Amino acid sequence: MTDNFGIGFYTGRPITDLDVFERVNLPMPEPRAHDLVVKVAAMAVNPIDTKLRQTAKTSSTPRILGFDAVGTVTALGEDTRGFHVGDRVLYAGSKNRQGSNKLYQAVDYRVVGHAPEKLSDADLAAIPLVGVTAWELLFEKMGFIPEAGANEGKTLLVINGAGGVGSMMTQLAKWSGLKVLATSSPKNFPWLRNHGVSCRIDYHDDIAREVHEQGYETIDGIAILFAPEPYLTLANKLVAPFGHVGCIVQPTSPLDVGELKNKAASLDFEFMFAKTDYHHNLAPQGEIIGKIANLQASGVLQSDVTQVMHGLTVDNLRVATAMVEDGHMQGKVVLTV
Repeated sequence: MTDNFGIGFYTGRPITDLDVFERVNLPMPEPRAHDLVVKVAAMAVNPIDTKLRQTAKTSSTPRILGFDAVGTVTALGEDTRGFHVGDRVLYAGSKNRQGSNKLYQAVDYRVVGHAPEKLSDADLAAIPLVGVTAWELLFEKMGFIPEAGANEGKTLLVINGAGGVGSMMTQLAKWSGLKVLATSSPKNFPWLRNHGVSCRIDYHDDIAREVHEQGYETIDGIAILFAPEPYLTLANKLVAPFGHVGCIVQPTSPLDVGELKNKAASLDFEFMFAKTDYHHNLAPQGEIIGKIANLQASGVLQSDVTQVMHGLTVDNLRVATAMVEDGHMQGKVVLTV
């Protein structure tokens, strides 16, 4: 029997099917020139796992998903730099390669960060995907400065602040000096408070009115971490001239951006896999992951892990994925190997 296995599928089935996943034996990965081979210790489940499974075509080879991982380097490609066998690392990887729901994985070293020893496998596995997404949108696309206290006097409104990306973004925003407002259901207000949010808004309410009652006529940056269509009119009205509106969800209908044009405000889309999809400027992703992990290790950021399941098994992956698909989960769910 091979020393490597994964939990995957050959056709995209509903998560309610008991045979949605199966255990498959896999060859040991051979590193390409820029690859590390990593023995995976833990992985997290994300909404993109569901999206890719639900849209997958039937294949004769198994599809292994998983886009958050922590583990130990076991082999190096000839053109890798800055890593050694035995290093503890974390990464999100690429959606165009087999994912982390397996024992051994090959991954491009440029999207890999060094893991602080202080943090547990579960805490580290929850960082990469949401961390890179939040960092890139805030600091690369929306133009805020990625330094402690550097954005004092500026404001950020996060739509869906208690989700995975939102929980990381609000913390990074507070660290960088932004005044953070965020929406959620009232039951999640304590979570928002503990994640750097100064003004907590019930998403059922009149959000613009609530923002104005808090003393803000306009907002410098608005991050829509949900379908943009229901919130773009709101964002058009609230965003400051020359401000930024950021989105992470693909729109399914035309968006009216006329008011943004008249304010010279930008509409920024973020998709962390764009860099690996198009082989564009990969190295900053590994650096970003390392910075966020160090901020968490130093206590600036807190872990968003709310559920840990022990064992990479078909049943555990199905249950964990169902929790994410429910759409109401707070924080991240992680599997340890």
